[in-house]
Amino acid sequence: MGFDLDLTLADTRAAIAAVYTAMLPSLSVPIDVPTIVSRIGPPLEQMLADWLPAAEVPAAAALYRELYPRIALPVTVAMPGAHAALEAVRETGGRAVVVTGKSLADARRTVDFLELPVDEVTGSLFGAEKAAALGGCAVYVGDHVADVDAARAAGAISVAVATGGCPAEELRDYGADVVLADLTGFPAWFAAEFGVVPAVH
Repeated sequence: MGFDLDLTLADTRAAIAAVYTAMLPSLSVPIDVPTIVSRIGPPLEQMLADWLPAAEVPAAAALYRELYPRIALPVTVAMPGAHAALEAVRETGGRAVVVTGKSLADARRTVDFLELPVDEVTGSLFGAEKAAALGGCAVYVGDHVADVDAARAAGAISVAVATGGCPAEELRDYGADVVLADLTGFPAWFAAEFGVVPAVH
C-alpha cells in the first residue's frame, strides 16, 4: 500500500509555514505564507518557482532544506488516524510505502520523527511520476488530485483523504475511487475492501 506524506500521514502545515516565515528576510520577493501552505503538495522547487525569479530558486530551496530539520520537525504532528492506517496494513502482512513530493532526506526525517511504521520511503516525485515507485502497490492514498493521477498511472486504487488543499467534492469529481474524510476511516475501508478482520486493541 502506498501513502503520500504531507497532509496525508503528516500534518506539516505549521512546519512548512515556520520555515517559509524564517526564510522571508533572505528572499528578494515576499512569499504569502498562508497561500503557499494552502497549496502544499508539489515539490519544493515548483512551489518556489511560483514566487521567485528562476535564478533564485536553487538558493532558496537550499536554504529551505537547511532550515527544515531544526524549524519544521518540532512542530510536525501525525494526521488523525495515520498510525492506525499503517498498522492496519502491516497487521495483515502487507507493506506500507511512502511516496512523496518532499525531498527524500526531509521525508525520512519526518517519518522517523513521527515514528510512522513504513517499510520504504521515496521522495521528490509528484503526480504520475510517483508510479515509478508504486510498482506492486494495490492502493495509493493521498490528499491531492495529483495523487489520483499517481494511483491511475500505477494501476492502483485511488484512496483520497480530504485533509489537504483539495476538498472531498473536488477529489471525487476528479475521479478518486474512494474519498474519506481522513485516515480514521481507512482501517474499516481496508478491511471491507480486502476481506480482512481488523485487529482488536
